Amino acid sequence: MEKWDKEITPKKSLFDLNLNQIWKFRDLLFLFVWRDFVSVYKQTILGPLWFFIQPILTSITFTIIFGNFAQISTDGMPKIIFYMAGITMWNYFADCLNKTSNTFVVNQGLFGKVYFPRLIVPLSIIVTNLLKFGIQIILFIVFWTYFYVTTDTMQPNWYILIFPLLIIIMAALGLGFGMVISALTTKYRDLTFLIGFGVQLLMYASPIIYPMSTVPEKYQWLIKLNPMTSIIDTFKHALMGTGSFDLYNLLYSCAFAVCILFLGLVVFNKVEKSFIDTV
Repeated sequence: MEKWDKEITPKKSLFDLNLNQIWKFRDLLFLFVWRDFVSVYKQTILGPLWFFIQPILTSITFTIIFGNFAQISTDGMPKIIFYMAGITMWNYFADCLNKTSNTFVVNQGLFGKVYFPRLIVPLSIIVTNLLKFGIQIILFIVFWTYFYVTTDTMQPNWYILIFPLLIIIMAALGLGFGMVISALTTKYRDLTFLIGFGVQLLMYASPIIYPMSTVPEKYQWLIKLNPMTSIIDTFKHALMGTGSFDLYNLLYSCAFAVCILFLGLVVFNKVEKSFIDTV
């Protein structure tokens, strides 16, 4: 009997995720990561410098509009570093969500021609954005170090040790939400237009341009329903000492991330069987 190198069989159930295939196709994953990282600014004049320019320009804009004109409190923190902290964390989550949310639509030509675990594509987006996030964190640390040396407002504490956990939660949230939306957009293209607006709206429901201390107590529970709230707040508290650390809210974000990631994997697994007929 002839022995095949690879057998492709149909999945038997929603929970047959076949995650072991990801490791077997790890070379393809790294290839996609390199492709995405290089192609983003390949034909731009400034190239990779945009990784630094974007958060700086956004932070300056927020400082002028919300810090100077609107006079929104930053809990005594230097305005630009307060905004940059929130923007850096938010950008990673938002980029992961936005780019994974159209996985099926953007890659329909590739998916229709060759077999490989479809989950490789959204995972490559998460890793690519992690590289970009690392660059922007370095930029943030440079600004933070300047204010730490020149002022006495920066009060870092041991909570910075859970920073890797915050990254994992953000990645899980972005990947989970992105896969759910990607599965839905195969039938409902309208979501493609709504997702950008929705992410922008969610940003203003996160403590990026304002600290939680400025939110009326009776409305704080609404802001805390946003799983990104505790992540951004914990990051700011760990490096700057502003705000407070809330263990229960962080555990809520962890639980939310696990649930939405599992839901995303199941829905993604279901849709990838027949999406080519509907896209």
